[in-house]
Amino acid sequence: MNIYEVLRTPRITEKNTQLGELNKYTFNVAPQATKLEVKAAVERMFKVHVKAVNTINRRPDERRIGKWRTKRTSTPGHKKAVVTLRAGEKIEFFEAQ
Repeated sequence: MNIYEVLRTPRITEKNTQLGELNKYTFNVAPQATKLEVKAAVERMFKVHVKAVNTINRRPDERRIGKWRTKRTSTPGHKKAVVTLRAGEKIEFFEAQ
């Protein structure tokens, strides 16, 4: 898989900004991407050394419509990855925000 297919978008939120102080950065990734593919993509794209990768699969939210039916909301499921870098390294993209 191409590195641009593995890493879809960075997740820039208040919580993820606080994780940046701990050398942790969060990305939306392809649902079929493995931890090894995410690690290789981050190392090649940002030229840093990755210490660990944690992935989270987020299911689509369901909400109730009517009395008995359930219907999925418009929020799709996604997969995100939290990447921990070695001490002293950082990704400049997140620092510019």
